Amino acid sequence: MTFGSSGSAGALSVTLCRDPRQFAALEEPWNRLVRACPTATPFQSHAWLHSWWLSYGKDGRLRIVLVRRGEELVGAAALMLVHRPLPLLVPLGGGITDYFDVLVAAAHADQVVPALANGLHRAARGAVVDLREVRPGAAAEAVYAAWPGIGSKLTDSTCMELPAMPFDELVKRMPSSGAQRVRAKLRKTDAAGIEEHEVTEQEVPRAVRTLLRLHEKQWRGRGVTPEHLKPRFAEHLTRATRRMVRAGEGRLAEFRLDGKVVAANLTLLSGALSGGYLYGADPDLRDRKVDVATLLLRYETTRALAEGRPVVSFLRGNEPYKNHWRPRTVVNQRFLMATAALAPLLRLHESQVTGRERAVDVLREALPAARDWRVRLNELRVR
Repeated sequence: MTFGSSGSAGALSVTLCRDPRQFAALEEPWNRLVRACPTATPFQSHAWLHSWWLSYGKDGRLRIVLVRRGEELVGAAALMLVHRPLPLLVPLGGGITDYFDVLVAAAHADQVVPALANGLHRAARGAVVDLREVRPGAAAEAVYAAWPGIGSKLTDSTCMELPAMPFDELVKRMPSSGAQRVRAKLRKTDAAGIEEHEVTEQEVPRAVRTLLRLHEKQWRGRGVTPEHLKPRFAEHLTRATRRMVRAGEGRLAEFRLDGKVVAANLTLLSGALSGGYLYGADPDLRDRKVDVATLLLRYETTRALAEGRPVVSFLRGNEPYKNHWRPRTVVNQRFLMATAALAPLLRLHESQVTGRERAVDVLREALPAARDWRVRLNELRVR
């Protein structure tokens, strides 16, 4: 579907891709566009998005806005249509994707941004556009600013980031007592004789199975993310990782002890960052005094520095162990956009979103009190 074009030299054309076969055929121009967009994260790669669509997409729902300058792809927004709780255009990647962004070729941004905004506006005639997990500084910010309809900006997940620097320098950022503990843990870890191995493309299927097995074992009894145990997730992760390793967009590292894989870590890569996506470790390593989190962070910061990637991201989540390293807190954004005619629908969706967030906050505050209440009740029963 063509939204519009101009006959002048160097003019842009905007089309809507609804055909999964056409999306599959876009791999080469899509990846050139990723390289031309400095804000792109690994989750905007064709390997990640197309693989996700194959595992999670639904027939008839694909909606990808494409902007071309002649034959060159210079802009893209990868979305799909959902009908619940109301008609929405949402990013490909879903809940297993940490960052969303549109793609804009930096050399043509002044033209591409308004063209992409207008193309999205045409695509959203019957739905609200809901762009989740937008990293600050992303190209989607400019599209939101150029949006010709109405919009609303909300906060989304919290992420933690470290600057890529020598690991010793990261340790020095910690309080002296914490730095001493880290150095002591690393001496014990190194004394255990763990060997590093970077997985090749051909080894990916076997290595992903090992990673997921270790991940499940590590989290057993402690609330593993249910999606990580599903066949469709394993299928997607294997397919996407294989392509990303081949293209230099991903790295799967194994850590072996006495010839056995005892830990594995998947890192997704872009020019802007190195993001630790998923890891698994044998709980028995604790008996060997091996601090897996520190081992993996040392490995990843060393690689990111060598490769010239400025940021090492923990991705989503503000778990306490991350704060030991004094990371920078980055809050993702959520952009809601709609045509003026759909203003009531946007406001309804916004109220539902903020209402759910308030309910979650209340629950988080109530749970510690509930735990304290249960503890006191148990104490009374013992007495």
